[in-house]
Amino acid sequence: MGAGHAHKLYRHGHSPVHALPPHCKIAAALGFVVVVVSTPREAVWAFGLYALLIAAVTATARIPAGFLLRRLLIEVPFVAFAVLMPFVAQGERVDVLGLSLSVSGLWGAWNVLAKGTLGVAASVLLASTTELRSLLLGLQRLKLPPLLVQIASFMIRYGDVITDELRRMSIARRSRGFEASGIRHWGVLAKTAGALFIRSYERGERVYLAMVSRGYTGSMPVIDDVAATRAQWAYAAALPVTALAVCLMGWTL
Repeated sequence: MGAGHAHKLYRHGHSPVHALPPHCKIAAALGFVVVVVSTPREAVWAFGLYALLIAAVTATARIPAGFLLRRLLIEVPFVAFAVLMPFVAQGERVDVLGLSLSVSGLWGAWNVLAKGTLGVAASVLLASTTELRSLLLGLQRLKLPPLLVQIASFMIRYGDVITDELRRMSIARRSRGFEASGIRHWGVLAKTAGALFIRSYERGERVYLAMVSRGYTGSMPVIDDVAATRAQWAYAAALPVTALAVCLMGWTL
C-alpha cells in the first residue's frame, strides 16, 4: 500500500515541465482551463493561439504529439454530442452541403469542441508530466480539504488492489475450465462480483485497523513537502498569463 503507483498517462522525462513542483502545474492547468472557458466563442483566432500554447508546452515537456493525440480520444463522446447539436438546435437555419443546420447549434458545437479539446489537452499534459503520487501531494499543498485528498489516495490504491484481485479470480476461473460465453454464465459472474466486494470490504477493514494501531487519527503525515520558488511559480504562470492576455484581446477586438 505504501508503494508508488504509476499510471498509464504519465510519461517519464527530465524536461523543465517535469521538474516543476506539482502544485504549480495544477494551478497553471486550472488557470489555463478557466481562461479558455471564459473566452467568447466568436473569437475563433483566440482558440488557435491557445492550441499553439499547448503545442509549445508539449514540445517543452518533450511529449510526442502522437502520445497526446491518442489520449485525446477520451473526449470522443463529447465530440459525438457536439456533432448532433447543429441538427437538433432551434433558431435560424443555414444550408451546408445540402443539410439544414442551426446557426446557434453550429456555434454551440464549435464552443464544445474547441474548449473541451483544449481543456482535455491541458489535463493530459498535466498527467503526462506529473506522477500520480505527486498530484496528490500537489493538491494537499494547495490546501484541498485533507479528507478529500485521503479519499482520492485510497481510491487510487484500492483501485489497483481490486483490479489485481479480479485478475487472480479470473485466472482461477480459467484454470478450472470456465469461459463466460452467454447469459447462462451470468450467475457465475455475479457471484464473482459479490465475492470481490466482500474481499475488498474485509481488506479495507483490516487496513484501517492496522492504520489505527499505528496512530492514525484522521490525517496523513506529510513526508515530502515540496516548496516552490518564485522562479518556478513564474515559469508555471507563463501559460495561464499568456492565455489571459489572449482572452482579453478576444473580448476587446
